[in-house]
Amino acid sequence: MSGQTLRNVTVDAVVFGYSPEQNLRVLLVKRKYDPHINQWALPGGFVQLEESLEEAVHRELQEETGISVGYLEQLYTFGDPDRDSRRRIISVAYLALVKPDAFELVASTDAADARWFDIRELPELAFDHQNILELAFKRLRNKVFYEPIGFELLDDKFPFVHLYHLYLTMLAGDGPLQADEFEAQLERRNFKRLMLKRGLIVELNERRQQKGSGRPARLYRFDPEKYEDMKKEGFSFEL
Repeated sequence: MSGQTLRNVTVDAVVFGYSPEQNLRVLLVKRKYDPHINQWALPGGFVQLEESLEEAVHRELQEETGISVGYLEQLYTFGDPDRDSRRRIISVAYLALVKPDAFELVASTDAADARWFDIRELPELAFDHQNILELAFKRLRNKVFYEPIGFELLDDKFPFVHLYHLYLTMLAGDGPLQADEFEAQLERRNFKRLMLKRGLIVELNERRQQKGSGRPARLYRFDPEKYEDMKKEGFSFEL
């Protein structure tokens, strides 16, 4: 029975990546077959009989894009009767975080291409994947208030400005605050003071030359033990 699929159950993955030079990005694949041939979509596919939903997500990501993810959480189940023109298909969507530069994208199976897209410049998506993506972005934005997502999106060592720009990207965007208003509230020095006071980041005795910068920038790292303690005690990030 290996390789047989559940005809009415699929998984879809909203994979976010971030780099200071290229903003917050989402991973999309170009469909090789109908329906929606040559249209961009979220990676995903039908669940095989012998695998769990999480195993199906990891397999589809490896087959369609060539990447593997460490951070994966279930997002929502989408079951509108008309979401797929083939038949009634229910999709369980997942949210994943990954460092884009850690992988070389390789499209295969039913994906003709795999590519990172800036979250602000997305193509038209197949099926109801625009709705799935919007819900995933809202979940990700909300997570910054109770979970330091930079663990999965930033390098092990990073200049503080990279963390600051990540939070600006996540919390400004299309939210209730305009970017300039939000930046005024999330003033860099206060944000840095907050992160250091919470003990979530550690200042290192190392510097790195940044593009377009005259002097090397001080590097920081996350403190995973402090983060785990704060998760148990409860973490609340307030502007």
